[in-house]
Amino acid sequence: MSDSALHSVRQLHDQVDAQVRELERHHAQRLQCRSGCASCCIDDITVFEVEAERIRAALSKGAVELGAAHPEGACAFLDPADQTCRIYAQRPYVCRTQGLPLRWIDQHTESQIIEHRDICALNDAGRPITELDQAECWTLGPFEGKLASLQIIHRSELARISLRSLFEELSP
Repeated sequence: MSDSALHSVRQLHDQVDAQVRELERHHAQRLQCRSGCASCCIDDITVFEVEAERIRAALSKGAVELGAAHPEGACAFLDPADQTCRIYAQRPYVCRTQGLPLRWIDQHTESQIIEHRDICALNDAGRPITELDQAECWTLGPFEGKLASLQIIHRSELARISLRSLFEELSP
């Protein structure tokens, strides 16, 4: 993959991180997410190939050491010894927003629009997420669209790979 594609993915991740940090500061009292908490690090998460390329590039530069895969049931990139993410700096978009109050919109018909909200059970204490202002939640959709656009620009199709398959591909 080109340096341009990797740069585009890094820029997108930087934009996501900036907005995530604002929400993390706002919800500091409720968020229990910490290094070693792996409740959201489930198996079978898939990512676009452009994000997988960022992980591949980090490995080829020696920025990531794999070791043994985490047993099935949790993300293969979790270190089994301490439950920390071995690709934290290069982690995909989906991993960057976990734990935050999430909101998304489903439009079933022209007149039926439904807002959904969710949060990790570990972070559910405090004001109910249904009472939060929209700006207090991470809205799913906009960044997913940007990521899909990057995938099409740099890969021409919406191919995805599971993180476990990527780990197995990269393992010696």
